[in-house]
Amino acid sequence: MTIRTFIAVQFLISLLVLPVHAIQPDEVLEDPALETRARDLGKVLRCVVCQNQSIDDSNAPLARDLRILVRERIEAGDTDEQALDFIVARYGNFVLLKPPLELSTLLLWFGPLLILMISGSVYWTLIHRKSANDIAAATPTPLSDKEQRDLRDILGKG
Repeated sequence: MTIRTFIAVQFLISLLVLPVHAIQPDEVLEDPALETRARDLGKVLRCVVCQNQSIDDSNAPLARDLRILVRERIEAGDTDEQALDFIVARYGNFVLLKPPLELSTLLLWFGPLLILMISGSVYWTLIHRKSANDIAAATPTPLSDKEQRDLRDILGKG
């Protein structure tokens, strides 16, 4: 493979991993300022189907509906906060990629850490239990008198 071919292949691969926005041409607002606001809001809203993508990056039908809803709210004259509040009122804080730290969202914020701590303690316990069992199993028990006589008979030293 020549260096030119290698560079061309690397360039094509890099094009494939660029972020792809799922926004359809029919969703784009005519006013560039309003469209910029809609895109900014789309970056902070989670697709509740995909759960780890913003609505701008998701191809799910619900994400499309949310993108359209955001644009409708902006065209209706809502501020960014009002549009977000409207969507959060319908879908809850889970729709935000960075939900606020509140009593109701503690599990969203600390759930992964809690799961990691529980699994780590279970792992730690299993490892130490196994180590204690291995030490106990590695300690030889002395042979009884009968076993020693049988061993001498087998070895012919008796």
